[in-house]
Amino acid sequence: MPETEIAITRIFNDYLPGVGNAILHSIGLPAQPRPWANFVVMQIVVVLLIMVAAVVVRIRLSASSPGGLQNVFELFYEFVLGQAEGQIGHDALRYVSFFGTLFLFILISNLIGLIPIFESPTKTASVTCGCALATFFYYNLMGVRVHGWKYILHFMGPKWWLAPLMFPIEVTSHLARPLSLTIRLYANMFAGEQVTLVFLHLTYFVIPAIFMGLHVFVGVVQAYIFMLLAMAYVGGSVALEQH
Repeated sequence: MPETEIAITRIFNDYLPGVGNAILHSIGLPAQPRPWANFVVMQIVVVLLIMVAAVVVRIRLSASSPGGLQNVFELFYEFVLGQAEGQIGHDALRYVSFFGTLFLFILISNLIGLIPIFESPTKTASVTCGCALATFFYYNLMGVRVHGWKYILHFMGPKWWLAPLMFPIEVTSHLARPLSLTIRLYANMFAGEQVTLVFLHLTYFVIPAIFMGLHVFVGVVQAYIFMLLAMAYVGGSVALEQH
């Protein structure tokens, strides 16, 4: 069943089909009459919102009289840094930009669907898979960056003679992480959005508000869990206790 275009996707397809088809061509896909999908457009919207907020904070940055948005970002930064230090240790600062960006993107993506003219891109599996793969490649890249070729010993187990057994187990375990991250976030956000939409169609009083509140709670918790797991994976890959 084809998806129903939301208003902003319709604008993209009416006025920017050439750009969409150019992107499809660059990844080896055939041109489409209406190439823009809702989840792609919504990701662009989320990224633009984050960029605009960052630019506004940067322009108005002040040590003596910080504005409300700057205070919010400072609290957010301290929260992410505190969580990262708890998972990684004193070197956590170098990874905060990734964790903060990941958390903001997922959080806004989870919650933007509550605005009637938008929908949550994280209710699409390919979006959550992209976040999961970004996390997977990032923590392995950081492990290689810190330990070099010795990072491979991380998969060998505590004793050399256990390596033939531990290596396939560890590799399988690590490869399962993107799948786990993808399904957890996608399933929760898809289910939450569907339940909210069902009750919005049934009644516009009280009950939808309850489920919208629950949707906000689930969206925040899922973004936090995703970030926390990413921190745990990075912490494990850069830990000093490599065998």
